[in-house]
Amino acid sequence: MRILVTGSSGLVGSEACYHFCEKGCEVFGIDNNMRKLFFGRKGDTTWNLERMNRELKGFRHFDIDIRDFDKIEALFKKYDFNVIIHCAAQPSHDKAREIPILDFEVNANGTLNLLEAARKHIPESVFIFMSTNKVYGDAPNELPFKELETRYDYADPADYNGIDETCRIDRCLHSLFGASKLSGDVMAQEYGRYFGMKVGIFRGGCLTGPRHSGVELHGFLSYLVKAAMQGITYTIFGYRGKQVRDNIHSRDIIQALERFIENPLCGEVFNLGGGRENSISILEAIAKIEDMAQTKVIYEYKDQNRVGDHICYISDLSKLKKQFPGWKIETNLDLIFQEIIEFERYEKNKR
Repeated sequence: MRILVTGSSGLVGSEACYHFCEKGCEVFGIDNNMRKLFFGRKGDTTWNLERMNRELKGFRHFDIDIRDFDKIEALFKKYDFNVIIHCAAQPSHDKAREIPILDFEVNANGTLNLLEAARKHIPESVFIFMSTNKVYGDAPNELPFKELETRYDYADPADYNGIDETCRIDRCLHSLFGASKLSGDVMAQEYGRYFGMKVGIFRGGCLTGPRHSGVELHGFLSYLVKAAMQGITYTIFGYRGKQVRDNIHSRDIIQALERFIENPLCGEVFNLGGGRENSISILEAIAKIEDMAQTKVIYEYKDQNRVGDHICYISDLSKLKKQFPGWKIETNLDLIFQEIIEFERYEKNKR
């Protein structure tokens, strides 16, 4: 099987490369390290690319900008990809306000370029688009909440499992990042439904793991652990630090994507996160890091929350589990924290 992964040096992209190379697939990666442009030296993913080039048999890397349709099309003409896993993105809703044109070009136009190249040259391929829960904007904040000692939670028992795919995607505040990702999300649906292509859209919650180059503007758990281990002051923005996110390890993400590759659908949408079992607030995450890493987390609080930020977001995984009954969350929160902490200790000792 020949697989193309965009954003191949990032968290999910690199996990996909490792997984499918280990299965004997021919894996092509596209990544031009725009994360360094977005976030500076701390967002640089060169270290991950160097590791993949060193460790992975059957992996080939291409330094291509997904905004360049001619180069994308030339690659699709030359190679018959069986699967495209599109992970490349400008991933921060805070950063998007500073670079709105670049954000849209990458998240919307780049996605369109890949979809159109696939339609023209390999329409039978399976196309996976890594979307985001930010496509729902702040609509999830309209649910009734209850405030507990360390977190917010849903007040209505009917909402216990979290946000499902029927949550509306318009008439709400998204952030520019949410809008650009929504544009790619809806276009991916159209290529699936209108053209009959095998396209899956996965709306991720907090995606995490030790390969994440977390920075303040993106990568909640990765950056929080990094800040704790390096003595960096972490800033909590609003909601008294009780905002809740569900976290999913990149390994579990790839397992879900593989289930879709085996039984693809045309333009179907799935929420993909850690679910209630892997949900945690910032205050709870700080306490867990202090306990597991035996270090004090230095933080400050700013009362103003991030624009369009969710008060409590838990991915309802019912649809995904029903469609692919063999899939489930394998990596719990304690193991996620353990892996990230161990990775940061290793990196700290290298310095």
